[in-house]
Amino acid sequence: MGNVDLSTKAICFYTGYHRSTVLRWQTRDSVSDLTRTGRPLIYSECNRLRLIGFYCQALPECGGRWTTRTAGKFLELNHEDIGSMSKSTINRILLAHHLKPHRKRYFLNVTDPDFFPKMELLIDLFLNRPDNLFAFDESPGIQILQRLVPDLQSEEVKLILEEFEYIRNGTLDIFMCLNVNNGKMFCECRKDHCTKTLIEFLEAHFEQVSKTEPLHYVTDNLNTHCSYDICKIVAKHSNIECPAEEELDNMEKRRSWLSGSDKRIVFHFTPFHGSWLNPAEIAIGLIVSKCLQVSYTTYEGLKTAIMDAVEFRNTYMAQPFRWNYKGEDLHDKVVRRFTQNLNKGGAENTELRILTKQLLLMTNLINDYRDKVLDSTWEAFKLAFKNSEESIQEKIHLEQGPKRKPKAQAAIKTLKEEIAEKLQVSGKAV
Repeated sequence: MGNVDLSTKAICFYTGYHRSTVLRWQTRDSVSDLTRTGRPLIYSECNRLRLIGFYCQALPECGGRWTTRTAGKFLELNHEDIGSMSKSTINRILLAHHLKPHRKRYFLNVTDPDFFPKMELLIDLFLNRPDNLFAFDESPGIQILQRLVPDLQSEEVKLILEEFEYIRNGTLDIFMCLNVNNGKMFCECRKDHCTKTLIEFLEAHFEQVSKTEPLHYVTDNLNTHCSYDICKIVAKHSNIECPAEEELDNMEKRRSWLSGSDKRIVFHFTPFHGSWLNPAEIAIGLIVSKCLQVSYTTYEGLKTAIMDAVEFRNTYMAQPFRWNYKGEDLHDKVVRRFTQNLNKGGAENTELRILTKQLLLMTNLINDYRDKVLDSTWEAFKLAFKNSEESIQEKIHLEQGPKRKPKAQAAIKTLKEEIAEKLQVSGKAV
């Protein structure tokens, strides 16, 4: 308003403040607020930190996890160290530190001993894509759910109201091939996912693409994806003779043959627990997330919705799949997570088959990727492994499996030797 003098009433009108507030400020020489101490803290910083440690690290005796209400009730009777706190106080303290310990999300624990070489091959494939690169996956057992009444819209038009109870009308299986180069999907819906059905789907896809150019398929390690029947159709469409079944008598041999680059059709298998390296997982998620929001009475109804969604995406939204991640910091993260598991006594609660693979993974990381992990991370791992070695040995001793026990013994022996020979480092980051 410049230097124009305004009445108290006009100031109240323009600012929206009460007359008493305006009069109080008019008596001051400055527009700065007066210094005030504020209400003294009821709970000290020490008590707040103790609460955070209690809520985030301790578990209730009754099982499960704390809620602010149950923690508040517990502290009413057990507050010698922390103090009695209401649920709202606990909630404010947690929010002030941006803590949400009730939240969780899934993650895939890296257990494949050869995870990183396999990952590097796939990343190189995505960054230097051949002309015909496809990602294949399947999603079995999708439930066909029919709500008892149709969906409604709330009176405020803010959300859809969905009936809670439903009827199951069977299941549906999705088979998906994503063209990595242009983002278009080839999809089929079936009522089962046996090997015969998979072969029919792959042969239908072979008919849709070039009959002479090399074809590359990224897929996971499901046993049906590397059966001998799959080897036969790959040989058939590659115009070569398939090796005898006696030569490909286990999955490892069949995967090796399917991955060979000496034929027209080549399979590229993701590492175990590495499904995030398969773009077809994303493609299926995009389609399923759109279609399962609606009620379906029959298999044909859901199938039609899925195929329509695929056609719409191919027509209007298909675009090349771009891969940017190159595995930075994953080596260090894997070692840190295994170290955290050991420090929490996880070796005792981990299946020996998985624990053996993790020990072999650590050995391979020391041998081939030592410089990609910080020295401080290796030091923490060495200490955790030393403290957990006795419990690991005890777990191996109690194992009854005739094959798992010697494998685990060999894995821990090799890891100890590699640690002694190659991890004599201290402190500084590589």
